[in-house]
Amino acid sequence: MKERPHVGVIGAGILGLTAAYRFAQAGARVTVIEREDHVGGLAASFTIAGKPLERFYHHLFRSDHAARDLIDEVGLGDALIWPRPTTSSLVGGSFYQLDSPSAVLRFSPLPMTDRLRLGAGAAYLKLLPRADPLEGQTSVAWIKRTMGPEAYRVVWGPLLRAKFGAYAESIALPWFWARVHYRSPRLGYVRHGFGRLYERLAERIEARGGTIHLSTEVKRIHAEAGQVIVDTSHGPEQFDHLLVTIPTRLFTRLADDVPDEYRAQYEWGDYYGAHVVVLALRQQLLPGIYWLSVHDPEFPFLAVVEHTNYMPPSDYGGRHIVYLGNYLPMSDPLFHQADEEVLDRFLAALPQINPAFDRSWVEESHVFKAPFAQPIVTVDYKDHIPPHTTPLPGVTLANMGQVYPQDRGQNYSIKLANEVAATILDELGVGGSSRVSEPAR
Repeated sequence: MKERPHVGVIGAGILGLTAAYRFAQAGARVTVIEREDHVGGLAASFTIAGKPLERFYHHLFRSDHAARDLIDEVGLGDALIWPRPTTSSLVGGSFYQLDSPSAVLRFSPLPMTDRLRLGAGAAYLKLLPRADPLEGQTSVAWIKRTMGPEAYRVVWGPLLRAKFGAYAESIALPWFWARVHYRSPRLGYVRHGFGRLYERLAERIEARGGTIHLSTEVKRIHAEAGQVIVDTSHGPEQFDHLLVTIPTRLFTRLADDVPDEYRAQYEWGDYYGAHVVVLALRQQLLPGIYWLSVHDPEFPFLAVVEHTNYMPPSDYGGRHIVYLGNYLPMSDPLFHQADEEVLDRFLAALPQINPAFDRSWVEESHVFKAPFAQPIVTVDYKDHIPPHTTPLPGVTLANMGQVYPQDRGQNYSIKLANEVAATILDELGVGGSSRVSEPAR
């Protein structure tokens, strides 16, 4: 009997776990290597108010079919719910809802003619089926030309600067199209946390004979005698094929024999890191708002996300859970300051959002940081997306840098994992399909 091929996966985020699940379903031997002591990547969970919660805020849109299908497939479909929370913007110290056409028409910081242009521009992006006609344009130029200079000054300019800093005027229009096109008013969440999906995938991988090595650092990737060798902090691993799901720049640091031309073409561009403070409060911070985009530049964060205006506070022992989030250059001082210094700065800004806020409301606080979380999607970004096939024989690369014009998201990771897993399985001649029916648990 032919021995089952051994497939390695570097990274236990949703992309790596989904692909490993497909390999295991098809009958391959699977080993997942993860540097952290937990699965989940940017959607990994921690415990707050005694309950599990994502370290960085997450939800799904109605258009996220790959994620919805996987959640159903592993038996968590009944836990996926679709509330319609309120999303608003903080402009000039006041809250404005901007999550529907009627809300746009009521947006008083803009004159009515500019509100109509703003709404018409958003409608065009919603109806445009593909981003191809928008290639070669910046978001800034298109917004000013189509939605108007005032819409840029009041609405989009502050958000682009808050998210991308010095790169704000270089961001590609297809990226902006994707932000508008795929959004839905109803948002999906797996009740009691997306960590349930990650745990279920890990269970099913292991139940089919797969192995997940946590707290294991990859030191080197090289090819030898028709095999892929991965040197790790716990010793070498040998594979018939290797799927790498870490950022391209990290892959090229680890991989031997990557040509200079490959590095010049694809070891390119910049990333921002994700930085978030998570609070468990005694009282509600926002007046029923789930997501508050902060347009006013004096705040040290770009979004306030009150999770318990989306999920019930009873899921968290009656506590009110709030994220204060940023995307920043990894050289930003916030990534290097002590947690208490960060907390002092962030809490000092909260009375501007709710004048009644007092630090005594805070029962728990947590600070999380993640590098390479937000690619900087400039106009020439598309020209530097690496192919999945790498110069190393038997090594496939699949990461968030390859889901353009999207730039991140569980759904696009799952979709990409399904695609590359099917291709690798075909190359290895394993199974007829990487998806089989399994009983829900």
